[in-house]
Amino acid sequence: MKYLGAHVSAAGGVDQAVLRAVEIGADAFALFTRNQRQWKAKPLDDATIEAFRTACRRHGFGPGQILPHDSYLINLGHPQAEGLAKSRAAFLDEMQRCEQLGLTLLNFHPGSHLKAIDEADCLSRIAESINEALSRTRGVTAVIENTAGQGSNLGWRFEHLAAIIEQVDDRSRVGVCLDTCHAFAAGYDLRTAEATTATLDEFDAVVGLDYLRGMHLNDAKSKLGSRVDRHHSLGQGNIGLACFTTLMRDPRIDGIPMVLETIDPSIWAEEIAWLRAQQEVTP
Repeated sequence: MKYLGAHVSAAGGVDQAVLRAVEIGADAFALFTRNQRQWKAKPLDDATIEAFRTACRRHGFGPGQILPHDSYLINLGHPQAEGLAKSRAAFLDEMQRCEQLGLTLLNFHPGSHLKAIDEADCLSRIAESINEALSRTRGVTAVIENTAGQGSNLGWRFEHLAAIIEQVDDRSRVGVCLDTCHAFAAGYDLRTAEATTATLDEFDAVVGLDYLRGMHLNDAKSKLGSRVDRHHSLGQGNIGLACFTTLMRDPRIDGIPMVLETIDPSIWAEEIAWLRAQQEVTP
């Protein structure tokens, strides 16, 4: 079974994200549990936590169907001690918020070397940051998102993801979220059914599909291998629809949240309905 949804707004409280997911016919969703563009956030109070948990129960969302995303400010591979400490503290707060809300996944961008340290050192710092957060929390899996490779961002090669995972002490609590736009921009072809299957096969060989904990389903305004992160609505970009039909029919990626971050929220319900329909058509 595929769990399908979108990254919905949590404006007005995290419980409101649940209702917005219901409105678009989703059975999965992503959200920010705090303002993603600020370092400090107001702690979650008991009423907010209970409202979220109640809304999830009422509408049938289990923890495995929800893929929260951390702040864009966090850089777990920061080359400077002060920036690294600040990022690690914010990441720990994000993990603890997930614990409070009863969530078991936290999606995050791995980090950037800022052209100040080499890739291997940065990847090790990211793994060390994950280890620190995992040692101070329980029940939440750190889900690394592949990147488009803009600037000095790491995580755009599957080998980067594998190198991080290899250095994580508790590999039962680390996973990957595969973003289709990011993968395409990083050079992984997804324009045909055959290319999409080949890319999944490569991910399996390098990282392992056992580590796949979620997906972001986005078409791309950017070109193959451009290393530019520009999302588009399904079928309107350079990836095209064959990729998403193929993903919907691949049983290897059942049982994980598959979340739209496409650019037009007004058609999210249509995109979700179209994705579901792909599973019902005989190849």
